[in-house]
Amino acid sequence: MKKILITGGAGFIGSHLAKELLEKGYEVTVMDNLFTGNKSNIYGLLDNPRFSFILHDITKPFWGQFDEIYNLACPASPVHYQKNPVETIKTSIMGIINVLELGLKTKAKILHASTSEIYGDPLQHPQKESYWGNVNPIGIRSCYDEGKRASETLCMDYLREYDVDVRIVRIFNTYGPNMHPNDGRVVSNFIMQALKNQDITIYGTGNQTRSFQYIEDLINILIKFMEKEKEELYNQLKILGREKLPIINTGNPREVTITELATKILQLIPESRSKIIFKDLPKDDPKRRKPDITLAKNLFGWEPKIELEEGLKNTIEYFKKTII
Repeated sequence: MKKILITGGAGFIGSHLAKELLEKGYEVTVMDNLFTGNKSNIYGLLDNPRFSFILHDITKPFWGQFDEIYNLACPASPVHYQKNPVETIKTSIMGIINVLELGLKTKAKILHASTSEIYGDPLQHPQKESYWGNVNPIGIRSCYDEGKRASETLCMDYLREYDVDVRIVRIFNTYGPNMHPNDGRVVSNFIMQALKNQDITIYGTGNQTRSFQYIEDLINILIKFMEKEKEELYNQLKILGREKLPIINTGNPREVTITELATKILQLIPESRSKIIFKDLPKDDPKRRKPDITLAKNLFGWEPKIELEEGLKNTIEYFKKTII
């Protein structure tokens, strides 16, 4: 039976991943310090004999024998990572070192969750994996942006120097059930404001764009990427001109303006009395985001299937339960 560790597994993405891997019949261990994760996300898994939970901060060394490690540990929303920027960058850098050291010693396969934030406020559109990004290294977002960029550097150095089997996924905006209601992300913000009849706050003109990927689509590609055999993966990457660069974007390439998102959410919550208001755009907030997912399509035949309206309906129903 395959043994799998998910760091940050009590969070939004990790809890969905743990559930799916258990359904596949694997033995799953979740490690989390509960800084942004929530044990309620995994309550339904605790009775499963193939599931275990470890309360631990991955900036501290740890040990275990696993076949695969999904590294998802890191605050991922501005509200959370700006609240404690030093811990955020420590989690990205010290955390991935501990994960990579464990992978080196035990031959575990590693999938590292990176982010579209490594592209910063991009000058290339859409963003391809070959793009180096446009990031402010000393801004209020840099604890996360540069932390993730440094963690990618470490992954690639361990791959090149020690042949650690590591894969990197750059995740674009993802939403769905189990999101923290107060995480400051635009989907959760707008839904919670609409449900509470508060003004829906748009920062900037509202013309800035994002691409919104439903959680189910993300989990699908994470597992496909992890389960691809190393030799086959590298052969395919070589053919595609990305030799020994196991890095893919994952996201929904449909570009949506922030105003369009707010309007759609209000349409799906017709009882809401909320109105849209505008405030100044925060510093270093990116103007456009759209992933180029050509590589994921070529490697796995993958593309997102859940349309925005369907995903928002599911997410709204989840948030309605959280405020009852």
